[in-house]
Amino acid sequence: MKHLSGLDATFLHFETPEMPMHVGSLNVLQLPKGYQGDFYEDAKAFMAGRIHLADVFTRKLALMPFDLSNPVWVDDDDIDVDYHVRHITLPKPGTNRQLQQYVARLHSSLIDRSRPLWEFYIIDGLKSGEVALYTKVHHAGIDGQAGVEVGKAIFDLEPAGRVVRPPRRKPRRSGYQLGMAELASAALRNTAAQYVKLYKMLPALGKALADLAAAPQELPRELDPRALARRYNLTAPRTPFNVSITNQRAFAGRTIPLAETKAIARHFGVTLNDVVLATVSGALRQYLKAGSELPAESMVAAVPVSLREAGDDTANNQASMILVSLASDLQDPVERLKAINQSSTQSKSTMNRFKAVILDDFPMFAAPWLMSGMASVVGRSGLVNMLPPAANVAVSNVQGAPFPMYFAGALVTSYYPVSIASHGTALNITLQSYNGRLDYGLIACRRAVPDVNEIGDHLLAEHRRLMALMQEAAPAPAEKPAVAPARERRAAPRRKAVATARKTAPVKAVKAAPAKKKPAAAAKKAPRGR
Repeated sequence: MKHLSGLDATFLHFETPEMPMHVGSLNVLQLPKGYQGDFYEDAKAFMAGRIHLADVFTRKLALMPFDLSNPVWVDDDDIDVDYHVRHITLPKPGTNRQLQQYVARLHSSLIDRSRPLWEFYIIDGLKSGEVALYTKVHHAGIDGQAGVEVGKAIFDLEPAGRVVRPPRRKPRRSGYQLGMAELASAALRNTAAQYVKLYKMLPALGKALADLAAAPQELPRELDPRALARRYNLTAPRTPFNVSITNQRAFAGRTIPLAETKAIARHFGVTLNDVVLATVSGALRQYLKAGSELPAESMVAAVPVSLREAGDDTANNQASMILVSLASDLQDPVERLKAINQSSTQSKSTMNRFKAVILDDFPMFAAPWLMSGMASVVGRSGLVNMLPPAANVAVSNVQGAPFPMYFAGALVTSYYPVSIASHGTALNITLQSYNGRLDYGLIACRRAVPDVNEIGDHLLAEHRRLMALMQEAAPAPAEKPAVAPARERRAAPRRKAVATARKTAPVKAVKAAPAKKKPAAAAKKAPRGR
């Protein structure tokens, strides 16, 4: 039995049919040359031998009585692999657009909470002859970086894979579910431990607040709340993305070379994430401008920030959020990029002051049922459509593997993230680096953003625009000397060698050269002297 942290449980309590709280990915797989088997059966057998490598595949929820406290994770000793690994064949012609539409449809349905919270889909029928792997895992058990660690359990570095030891046998429990008394006592103990942890954190929290208040150079002189809100990007203008959503989804995937994005960052002296945000900003600016919906004020992005320590591969959530101005009110792309860099740096600096006291686990006794009710009321009442938004779009950048990987012997050619659209933030753009690529996954409420593919096309166009500006600003290459004629080019090395020999040869005494003898024929013709 393991308790969910307060942050993990939040993704459960805020979940509604209109707002599923699972994350996933779409991988296109290239089958081995000459493959003639049934890849679905091979993938199912492959997963059956790997699920014990990650906790997320083998644990399920045990709910507390009356939802008085957060659920706990318990081991599931009866996992039905046929249920969790499923098979879909696309109708002809099997285009990429059809694949993305089907993934959007699969992503809109809730995961069964009575089982381990994950589902894998093998999708074939693509006209390219490739197959696709779509995965979804509930966000209550995993964040972006923990997802990379789960990927290490199911992906290999070679087509032949690696030898995996079978799981150790564990004694089966006599009952299917834990008893009410056992769950209640566990909830009370965990709640008490959370309050103790919170009490111990109060001095550090007070110090962080004092440090922030003692930094007048970072605060505006006027204490007007509206000025403070603008300074720290606490409010955002209203856009078509800031509405209540339905359970219908639209998805689009786009790829940008990682090397080109890094080159832009180096040239303009910003970070790679700044370039990503500038690319997103330019794309949204063009999209909204085409519909005469571009706000006069700058849009704001909600950007997750990892709180995970190096080497921590725990399958849970350890992240917070910062707000970054997208500078969408600026027309010049370079000025926009510099403004995003300034806003991002300031937000990260503020976050670093509080990072040590940000809690991912906090008391929630008697709160779960209240949070679930509030989530339903907020989503269905239309209240989101009237409240000022804190952010216009969610943008997340996950660092993935810089090398090729294989799943059940098939080469993984792409790694498109599929994340969460939420009430008030109908568009989520998450990207992951993989093997020299930046794979963007755009997930949105289909009613709020029906043409998400158009935004994806604007992403590519904005990247090309930044590349062109970088190349225009690059210093011109040095002029090459004029090409000499072929005869002079052949003679040049010989002249150079002679000149070098003359400079380096030791000085010797010069002797008179002996007189040359005349040829015999010339001697006979010469007149004989008397």
